[in-house]
Amino acid sequence: MLKTLKKLALATVFLTSVGHAAAMPNDPAPEFTGIEKWLNSAPLTMAQLRGKVVLVDFWTYTCINCIHTIPYVKRWHEKYKDQGLTVVGVHTPEFPFERLETNVKQAIERFGITYPVAQDNRYATWKAYSNLYWPAFYLIDKQGRIAYTHFGEGRYEETEAAIQRLLAQ
Repeated sequence: MLKTLKKLALATVFLTSVGHAAAMPNDPAPEFTGIEKWLNSAPLTMAQLRGKVVLVDFWTYTCINCIHTIPYVKRWHEKYKDQGLTVVGVHTPEFPFERLETNVKQAIERFGITYPVAQDNRYATWKAYSNLYWPAFYLIDKQGRIAYTHFGEGRYEETEAAIQRLLAQ
């Protein structure tokens, strides 16, 4: 009974700390689904990306917290792309004007983003990940399983260490 209570307490702490039961470590990575448009890339699938480490970055171009993370994501993309990291930005709009492809393209150009960006206007991929946050990082291992998550700003060194660890496997 005591063991069961401890497990329940730990589960409650985890759910409270992340805010919901988002895609969990060791879960298979959900597929990119319902994507209206792919920018900087042809359409990608998780099956195509198997064997690579994938950073899925949920963002929107007017979110100040997302804007603060972009330099880190760009740096990781440049530093690790030749070692097997693929960054996929999933642009999920908060406001109606963020759904316009021209606005997203202008933001990509303004921020100097060169990695693939999936325009998730209908929140289909967002929902597949049970995501609730901008920004949100999901690191996928070479076997296609979620290995690490982080929501919001910060923990850049921890996230980069997770990227390095997964690339070394």
